[in-house]
Amino acid sequence: MSSTNFIPITTLCTHYKVETSFFQGLNEHGLIEIRTVEQSKCIPEDHIQEVEKMIRLHKDLSLNFAGIDTVFNLLERIENLQAELQNVRSRLGIYED
Repeated sequence: MSSTNFIPITTLCTHYKVETSFFQGLNEHGLIEIRTVEQSKCIPEDHIQEVEKMIRLHKDLSLNFAGIDTVFNLLERIENLQAELQNVRSRLGIYED
């Protein structure tokens, strides 16, 4: 059994002042996963930070779903490169001493 808490989309729409169609679009583009809990469409609570970023990208930069997807892919690549760089630096640190 999962201990994940879910937040109804209607609550998110009210709080962030976005339409339910925004969340449906994110779901259709594979950016979020919507689950039905007790006959209510919900998002896992642990995905809220990502959803907040998507909402800001949409509102502040007027990005569409493809643009949001592109930004998230680029951010993921940056994080991977930073982790790889940190790994290389730590391995090189052995030779610097």
